[in-house]
Amino acid sequence: MSIRTTLQWLCVCLICAGSVAAQPLPNDPSLGNISGTVMDTENDVVPGATVTLDGPAPQPARNVTSDDNGGFHFDSLTPGTPYRLMVSAQGFAPWNSPAVTLQPGQFLFLSNVKLVFSAAATSVTVYASRDQIATEELKVEEQQRVLGIVPNFYVSYDPNAAPLTTKLKFRLALRAETDPVTFAGAAFIAGLDQAGNTPAYQQGVAGYGQRLGANYTTGFTDIMFGGAILPSLLHQDPRYFYQGTGTNRSRVFHALTAPFICRGDDGKQQPNYSSVGGDLIAGAIANAYYPPSDRGPSLVFASAAVITGGRMANAVIQEFVLRKLTPSAKGRNP
Repeated sequence: MSIRTTLQWLCVCLICAGSVAAQPLPNDPSLGNISGTVMDTENDVVPGATVTLDGPAPQPARNVTSDDNGGFHFDSLTPGTPYRLMVSAQGFAPWNSPAVTLQPGQFLFLSNVKLVFSAAATSVTVYASRDQIATEELKVEEQQRVLGIVPNFYVSYDPNAAPLTTKLKFRLALRAETDPVTFAGAAFIAGLDQAGNTPAYQQGVAGYGQRLGANYTTGFTDIMFGGAILPSLLHQDPRYFYQGTGTNRSRVFHALTAPFICRGDDGKQQPNYSSVGGDLIAGAIANAYYPPSDRGPSLVFASAAVITGGRMANAVIQEFVLRKLTPSAKGRNP
């Protein structure tokens, strides 16, 4: 994520903080979710199964039907409350789950589940593939907003989060760059650039439009290359993984090294070629639309250096500040 994008979000965050504090959040971030996929002993999905969620009185039981992929989902569940799942399907033995109690904001996947034919022993399991888990986890991350407004999508508060598929990496990048707050931040920064007469475009409405276009395009190319294209080719995860535990020194070290060390899709640490490469590529492409006086190798390397420094600062802020200002992240581990 480019430093301009980060600055845009933080600036809009500061502007909107006063009004947001007085407004209630549209959704309760403490509520939990339960999902899974009903399968049989042959590892085939079971569509049309009736899945019943039974909670304590006076809450009524909730029923859903598994979709064409055998999937089911229950949301808006009260934390600290025991729930039981019951699954039934024609030709299969029914099954009742043990009590399931959610933590605040928890997204629970019931794993490794198979529905047994009625002639066999009674047994039901729920299975969620790694890709399904990653998809559901990303849905949670896409709800993360600082003060309920500013996108905070590129942070995972789950140290054991499933790796993103190529499709999900592109989805996350497009989700971040097409968010209205991102565009508003680009417009705000363009106004500051206009006042400072940088880059050396003309003044007036046309100059403001040029600065707005350059600002947004640089952020878009940076996040697409550094957050989607290169991570997909190099099998790297573009997200910042919140540490949250340990000494302050270890947390600062974790944050400062984030632009240079990332998690691979295999879960191992490796050099963050995606982030560095994305910054350099975005700077190189900027030479095509920046004013001639601002072009050259200095635009590429100076921009990359500034962006890297911004990533380090942003990571430290993420580690110590932004989680507290992100309502949907409160109550989640670690």
